[in-house]
Amino acid sequence: MSIVVTGATGHLGRHVVEQLLEKVPAREITAVVRDPAKAAGFAARGVRIAVADYNAPETFDGLFAAGDKVLLISGNEFDRDRVRQHGVVIDAAGAAGVALLAYTSAPGTLTAALADDHRATEEALLASGLPYSLLRNGWYHENYTENLGPVLEHGAVVQAAGDGRLSSASRADYAAAAVAVLTGEGHGNTTYELGGDEAWSFAEYAAELSRQTGREIAYRPVSVEALQEILTGAGVPGPFAAVLAGVDASIERGELAVSSGDLSRLTGRPTTPLAEAVTAALKG
Repeated sequence: MSIVVTGATGHLGRHVVEQLLEKVPAREITAVVRDPAKAAGFAARGVRIAVADYNAPETFDGLFAAGDKVLLISGNEFDRDRVRQHGVVIDAAGAAGVALLAYTSAPGTLTAALADDHRATEEALLASGLPYSLLRNGWYHENYTENLGPVLEHGAVVQAAGDGRLSSASRADYAAAAVAVLTGEGHGNTTYELGGDEAWSFAEYAAELSRQTGREIAYRPVSVEALQEILTGAGVPGPFAAVLAGVDASIERGELAVSSGDLSRLTGRPTTPLAEAVTAALKG
């Protein structure tokens, strides 16, 4: 039996594998990657490396075994039919008879286009008959704190979310929830709505940036259309800019304010405060 993590060298996957190494022997972990060179550090610590690609179904032949617990981390190739990609993993897991397939999805309340692939993948997973766990991850702190350059340069947080609030958490928090599911018992056929303990608004985010930098950082709300133009002007491809701007519209409607408490219950600790993520980003 192995715990198998797809997308293991991605932003979230690396956190998951690192935290698994604190819980189980390295020989019980399989990291699925496209580029083994990026996983050399894990291999050196005894993690099994499997090379496979969502776009090449044959690379998943024989990768899973009966009794494995699998974490399917959603792909980030928005233009490559993610539902088909995820289906490759679900089909291979079903053929092997894995013990659990956990999937990093999106909050059930989210109606933005970003959620469409997740809902379709959930449907495919449920139809497969596999024991499943839907990890409906909310928004990440890092979606904002890793892109502070333009904010600090212009002294403004520019979003199209109005006064909407969202309950984000750190990648490490969401990874810890996945690890709890992969290493624990009783998580078959479960759905977890995951988000940070404290919801916040972009006005509050701007105020926190102001406090920590000692500079005046304002929140400048704009329309969804204006944000889309700003993003495309910054080099974001048009279709993806539309997806991101659509998420802001969902934030304004309160669709990313997750109040279930599932994340802190799964991890057994409070989620990382936004202020802490800001501090880490400013130091970095």
